[in-house]
Amino acid sequence: MMILIKLGGSVITDKTRYRTFNSGIVSRLCREIKESGKEVMIVHGAGSFGHVLAKEHDINSGFKEETQIPAVARICYDVRELNSMVVSELISAGIPSVSVPTGSCFVMDNRDLIFENDEPVRRFRDLGIVPVLFGDVVTDRSLGFAICSGDQIMERLADLFDPEMVVFVSDIDGLYDKNPKTERDAVLYDEVDSRVLKEVSTKYDVDDVTGGVRAKMESMLRMCSGSRCCVLVNGNAEGRLLKLLRGERIVCTTAKGGIS
Repeated sequence: MMILIKLGGSVITDKTRYRTFNSGIVSRLCREIKESGKEVMIVHGAGSFGHVLAKEHDINSGFKEETQIPAVARICYDVRELNSMVVSELISAGIPSVSVPTGSCFVMDNRDLIFENDEPVRRFRDLGIVPVLFGDVVTDRSLGFAICSGDQIMERLADLFDPEMVVFVSDIDGLYDKNPKTERDAVLYDEVDSRVLKEVSTKYDVDDVTGGVRAKMESMLRMCSGSRCCVLVNGNAEGRLLKLLRGERIVCTTAKGGIS
């Protein structure tokens, strides 16, 4: 059975600095994936290779003015370069991998991802090659263009390929009752279901720079099934991803039970 992994932009890049790749961390995470011996599919975020210009030019609102066009082209170039670096680290770790550029394969309609042809991804998997997808600017039938996030891709891949587990690798230990970066008494949730998430959403602001850990947990809950859990794990903690993939107990937050 396959495990679907997202390497978050907060881990593989420094989100505060334009086009800054955390090569040492990515190299270690790739080695941990390899050492686990698990079959995987991988998605990664855009981090500082995408978010900086996308926010500056309001790309996710769609086409508004001509000044956005050079920014779209630059973002597409930057995230493909980031993807090449991630794929290079995977190959160096002994994981045969290939880039599958989201914006070249898929379209959106009013920000809904349309995944009409999964054959290339399936055939790479059948050959034993790991497809690597990533957050990207995608043409949109209604808006002209929009941002397709790594989390959106994860949801579609989970529907299509039915992984045994879904893993989100981030720069925090999991979901807290408060923002752990600003509140020292924040408490980590070991498990989250729809009821717990509603309580957190009502009481506290735990947003991060990409739209919120809550939104990520909602996405994770949508990917849960009767037998499948989704886990948020800190990729900055050495060995933690490897232990998770091996089935060992670690510090993390596990989403269970689906969304309601």
